[in-house]
Amino acid sequence: MKKLRVTLALLLVLAMLTSLCSCFDSGSGGLKLGGGGGDDGGAVKKKKNENVVVEGDIEIHFLELGNKYTGDCTYIKAGENDILIDAGSKVSSIDTINSYVSQYVTDGILEYVIVTHAHEDHYAGFATKTSIDSLFDLYECKTIIDFAQITKGKSDQTMYKNYIRERDAEIEKGATHYTAAECVEMGGEFDLGDGITMTILDSFYYYNVSSEGENDHSVCTLIDDGKNSYLFTGDLEKEGEEKLVEMNDLPEVKLFKAGHHGSKTSSNDVLLSVIKPEIVCVCCCCGSPQYTSTIENQFPTQQFINRVSKYTDAVYVTTICVDYKEDKFESMNGNIIIRSQDGEITVICSASTDKLKDTKWFKEYRTVPDEWKE
Repeated sequence: MKKLRVTLALLLVLAMLTSLCSCFDSGSGGLKLGGGGGDDGGAVKKKKNENVVVEGDIEIHFLELGNKYTGDCTYIKAGENDILIDAGSKVSSIDTINSYVSQYVTDGILEYVIVTHAHEDHYAGFATKTSIDSLFDLYECKTIIDFAQITKGKSDQTMYKNYIRERDAEIEKGATHYTAAECVEMGGEFDLGDGITMTILDSFYYYNVSSEGENDHSVCTLIDDGKNSYLFTGDLEKEGEEKLVEMNDLPEVKLFKAGHHGSKTSSNDVLLSVIKPEIVCVCCCCGSPQYTSTIENQFPTQQFINRVSKYTDAVYVTTICVDYKEDKFESMNGNIIIRSQDGEITVICSASTDKLKDTKWFKEYRTVPDEWKE
């Protein structure tokens, strides 16, 4: 009888230990480093990609693009919806994007594809020649939302023609297509379920009037989960940001994807003073001379840093240029994931978790704004 009691006691202890260990099982998310924003943008951890998102939650992924060039590609898991905003920087980025996104889009279906504007570093992955599979070929796209305008005289460009051909082929296969202007005319809001909404914001002026450049034609998107808001403005520049603020009742946002890769012409005070972002992610190859040899104007620029520093120091950057001429680049923060679970935000980086202000590059090439000084 005594042996039986001992055996039962051991079995009870073993059961308790098994139950306790299951709480730390990495398959169920492991220990969550909690955090709800604030000046540090919430908890930050370095973690490998996980393709499990709880229904009703949101994950926003800012992708590295596998080369030395600056570009945008954002994958969003919102409830049961898979959303892709842009696919730069080059056609050669398609394999990198597909390899990453396919981990999460296991059924091969993208519920929404948003193409912000007709610049290579934003839509190259959708605008291939016929001998190369575009992302439209690799995924079934349910709804395509794209720019309503292209700069006058640019419609004969080869990449634009490629884009129209590839997009229209996807429409022929069953995709629904709206321009940003058409979305606004219909009310702009898409119900993603589980209390999540996606709104194509009203920038009706530049959705209907041709700008001098493509950037102000950018489709602007706001996602809201009932607790937090997340803003994506493509490459919108100052005049476009002024129109955006004028024509929309914008909320303060948890996350802002830095406009135009952290350029000096975007993320202006007129917008930042309204949205007051807590976390800012910059999609660029940091310090690259791709567009300018002037160091202070290389992405992310000193002017951008000065402006955003008034609101947060939680600024993260995907990639850094090591040697442009030698095609050398490496991860800064790497693939950046902003995860929202029950309204709590976690920032996950595939590489370093350092904020921009704490990186070696920043200390060497940028001046610390007063707001970031200890």
